[in-house]
Amino acid sequence: MVLEATMICIDNSEWMRNGDYVPNRFQSQADAVHLICGAKTQSNPESTVGVLTMAGKGVRVLVTPTTDLGKIFSCMHGVEVGGSADITAAVQVAQLALKHRQNKNQRQRVIVFAGSPITADKALLEVVGKKLKKNSVSLDIVSFGEEDDGKAEKLGAFLAAVNSNDSSHLLHVPAGSTVLSDALLSSPIFTGDGEGGSGFAASAAAGAAAAAAAAGGASGFEFGVDPNLDPELALALRVSMEEERARQEANAKRAAEAASASDSQNAQTRSAADVSMSEAAGVDSSAGVGQDFMDDENTLLKQALAMSMSDGAGHTGGDATMAETSGEDQDLAFALQISMQEAAASASGGTSEMNKVLHDQHFVSSILSSLPGVDPNDPSVRDVLASLQSENEQKPEEKKDKETDSSQ
Repeated sequence: MVLEATMICIDNSEWMRNGDYVPNRFQSQADAVHLICGAKTQSNPESTVGVLTMAGKGVRVLVTPTTDLGKIFSCMHGVEVGGSADITAAVQVAQLALKHRQNKNQRQRVIVFAGSPITADKALLEVVGKKLKKNSVSLDIVSFGEEDDGKAEKLGAFLAAVNSNDSSHLLHVPAGSTVLSDALLSSPIFTGDGEGGSGFAASAAAGAAAAAAAAGGASGFEFGVDPNLDPELALALRVSMEEERARQEANAKRAAEAASASDSQNAQTRSAADVSMSEAAGVDSSAGVGQDFMDDENTLLKQALAMSMSDGAGHTGGDATMAETSGEDQDLAFALQISMQEAAASASGGTSEMNKVLHDQHFVSSILSSLPGVDPNDPSVRDVLASLQSENEQKPEEKKDKETDSSQ
C-alpha cells in the first residue's frame, strides 16, 4: 500500500457551466473528485487528500491534505463558478501545500482537472514541470471539454517535463461523454500498481468500486457487488437471497395446501347437503303417499255410506241390513242404521215444519209482500200456494202407506 499526500486542482471557470457532460461539467468533475478522494483514503488509512480551486478571484485552497472525507465533500458545495483557470499558479500552490505536509514519509502527487482552454505558455509549463520533478512530485492530468490544438500540445509538454519513471499520467476524456468518473475507472490514474503511476494500492479497489457505483457507474455483478473484491459480502447477499426464496416457496406451499383442504371441506359439505335434501324429498314423498292413501280411504267410506243409504231406502229395514252384514262390519252397519234413522227423522221434521209455515197465511203474505213485483192477492200466486200445501199434506200419507206395505 502506497502512502501518499495528494492535492487535487479543480477547474471552476466559466467553461464548467456547459452541459456536454451529465449533468454539467462542474458536477461531473465533482463526482470524479469524490471518487478519487474515497479511493485514496481507503488505499491507506494514513493517506491524505487536499482540494484547491484554479479560477475565480485567484487560486484558493479549500482543504489542506486531510484524512477526513467529510471536509472534502462539504467544501465542494460552496465553490463558485466563474473566471478563467490559471493552471501554473494552481500547481505551484499545490506543491507548496504538499511541502508542508505533516508526514514526510508520504509521497507527493498533484491531480489537475483541466476542463477549459490553457492560457499559459508552453515554456512556462515546462519550467513548472521541471520544478515538480526536482521536488519528487508526481502529476496526473485529466483533460476534458474542448480539445483545441494548443491545449493538447501544452499538456503533453507539461507531462513530459514532470514525468519520471512513468509516475505521471495524462487522460483525455472527449466531449459528450456521459460520466467523467467512468473514464477514470479504467485509466492508469485509478488502476496504478502502487509502485508508480497514480499510487493506488490494490487494496483500494473495493472502495473505488463502491464510489463508482455511487457516482452512477454500472457494476454488472450480481447484487451490484464484485465477489472478487468483497467475497464475504457477496456470499452473505447470496445466502440471504436463497433464504428469502425458500421462505416464499414455503408460503406458497402452505397456501396451496390450505386451498386444497378448503376445497375438500366444501365438497363434503355439499355432499352432506345433497343427502339431507334427498332424505327430505323421501320424507315428503312418503307423506304424500300416506296422504293419498287417507284420501282414498275417505272416498271409499263415503261411497259405502252412499250405497248404504240407497240400499236402506230400497230394502225393508235395518234388521235385514244387519242380518246380511258380516260380524266384522256390525259396528259400521249399526252406525249406518243410526245415521239413516236420524236422516229420516230430520226429513219428517222438516216436512212438518214446512207444513206449518205454509198454513200460516199471515206469515206467507208478509213474505210475499216484501218481495218486489209480487202481489199476494194475485190468483196465480194463491193457486201456487194451495198446490204446495196439498203436496206437503200428501207426502206424509204416502210415507205411512209405504211403511204399512213394508211391514206387511
